[in-house]
Amino acid sequence: MNPTADSARLRLADPPSRDTVLDGAWWPRSSDPATELPALMEALSALRGVITHVLLNPAEWDLPRPSRASGRSSARLGWYTSQPPGLITVINDFGRDRFDLLVIPPDASPASADTASAAAADADDRRHTPELLAMVERAG
Repeated sequence: MNPTADSARLRLADPPSRDTVLDGAWWPRSSDPATELPALMEALSALRGVITHVLLNPAEWDLPRPSRASGRSSARLGWYTSQPPGLITVINDFGRDRFDLLVIPPDASPASADTASAAAADADDRRHTPELLAMVERAG
């Protein structure tokens, strides 16, 4: 795994596929978007091209919410109550590719985070975010 991705606690499907349910998982250390998003943007930009947009559910993040993610790129943030819980959608400028990532709760145990992130990055795993989040919660 890429060291930048390791520091961002990011696991992506490799190779990327348009046929997967999820493209990987991200395990932020907190629910503060100003703290967490820059490392994610840097890691994703290094692996998948410049990130232009990030879609998040506002109920899952602490206020205040920035309108842009700082770092190497300045991605535009969209806060949508219709965004499913536990999901972050990232769009890059390279062909306008879209990546859907499971967001593992910051307080998840390392073992449950590892299991959920492996499932989210597995192209053969057809589970959606609610099922994977329930698995993390049960593992507590």
